[in-house]
Amino acid sequence: MAQLFLIAISAGAASAFLFTSLASGSPVALLLAQLAPLPILIAGLGWSHWAALLAVALAASALGAYLGGLFFLGFLFTIGLPAWWLSYLALLARPGMSAETLEWYPVGRLVVWACLFGALVTTVGLLKISGFDGDFDTALRSGFERFLRLQAGVNGQDPLKIPGVTDPDRFLDLMVRIIPPAAAATSAVTNLLNVWLAGRVVDLSGRLRRPWPDLTALRLPRMAATGFVVAVLGAFLPELAGTVGRLVAASLAVAHVLLGLAVMHAVTAALSNRSLVLVAAYALMAIFQWPALLMLILGLSDTVADWRSRFGVKNRPTV
Repeated sequence: MAQLFLIAISAGAASAFLFTSLASGSPVALLLAQLAPLPILIAGLGWSHWAALLAVALAASALGAYLGGLFFLGFLFTIGLPAWWLSYLALLARPGMSAETLEWYPVGRLVVWACLFGALVTTVGLLKISGFDGDFDTALRSGFERFLRLQAGVNGQDPLKIPGVTDPDRFLDLMVRIIPPAAAATSAVTNLLNVWLAGRVVDLSGRLRRPWPDLTALRLPRMAATGFVVAVLGAFLPELAGTVGRLVAASLAVAHVLLGLAVMHAVTAALSNRSLVLVAAYALMAIFQWPALLMLILGLSDTVADWRSRFGVKNRPTV
């Protein structure tokens, strides 16, 4: 019990410190803040979800006491509770086919949870920016305009001028449409990276209780593809409903891109030049981004076509 308490204190302090680095506004601090869930995930995966939950409570309470209720709520609902829930699910298991085996919570469902938390966190951030006062799109646009004016040093009375932009009004309209889903996708990727890093750290320490999964056998629940289609349709709704639709669609797109990459790794397993193919695919995605759309289509179609079985990748455990 004493060890669990010490782990919780250490994880909570580290997570709170990383979270408060946002206040400096520097690019390095912004990167560090993305790692705020990592100590909580490590505590949850390496010890127990109770250690993670205690770390969340201690960190949120400390932030609330020293920085105010806004930091308490922000940390609790965007960092702490999602990290605790993911660590809890990762170690969730039930008896398997025999008494000696366990059936662990599927990695595919964990991926969906991590991505949906990206949409949730972004929604909370957008509501804070906009103030949710009346017309959501207009309020969000005003929030982005205030940010750009602050960055450019332009007061509210002067016309907004953005270097390299000839039509600031059109640029703001594009920001309202593009920035939220991009932020949701980035948050989803960050959540997945934190879970992967925490798992690797705990696995290397020898404390990870579940076996490391074969990620090429990753499968998402079928409802994830249905949810993606519904979210895409919902993106055409007005105001907040349409924005939430775009956020959910972007976050679930990340999950299906990851599924597409798993399929690509599996179906190329027999190729003699597999390493070259994979390096080229990742390089194209990093440089041009549009190949991610191909991975998205591959991932979505795999839920129906099951490409890995068709190309002879069978008898792999589903994760």
